[in-house]
Amino acid sequence: MAVDTSDFHNGLNIEVEGEPYTVVWFQHHKPGKGGGIMRTKMRNLRTGSTVERSFKSGERFRELSLEKRPKTYLYVENGMYYFMDQETYEQVPINKEMITNALNFIVENATLDVLYLDDKIIGVELPPKVRLKITSTAPGARGDTVANATKPATLETGYEIQVPLFIKEDEYVVIDTTTGEYVERG
Repeated sequence: MAVDTSDFHNGLNIEVEGEPYTVVWFQHHKPGKGGGIMRTKMRNLRTGSTVERSFKSGERFRELSLEKRPKTYLYVENGMYYFMDQETYEQVPINKEMITNALNFIVENATLDVLYLDDKIIGVELPPKVRLKITSTAPGARGDTVANATKPATLETGYEIQVPLFIKEDEYVVIDTTTGEYVERG
């Protein structure tokens, strides 16, 4: 089904230059002279990268119908990440390149949505927030009361983030998967 810029809304999945994107933000802009333009921020569903693009008003795109199927992450072997379908219990291998944006936030037995386009896997969708364990961090200095002071910490996935000084090793924290930043103690 074809859509044009007047149909844009957050979460709309469209094909732009052969790549699948989801609209994250949009704004119609009408300069003093000439036709209007639609400014957008879009996330590439294959790579996870975000791009800013402008389109002429009335430009048409193919709307993509994505299917989300919940799967449980099991293990990695030879660069393939294996997920188990929650309904059929079938093990599905997914190439590392399709899930690079999610690798910092998934641990064994984590459940996430695998995205399908025309019955082909194109990537995974993380929940907005995940709860992960701190495996290493420096102890906070006693009496250090500088407002908003942070220190580096390594998560169980190997991803490094900045956390408040009061966070200790073996504690759980909540991470925002879109920004990769600490949200709260978990």
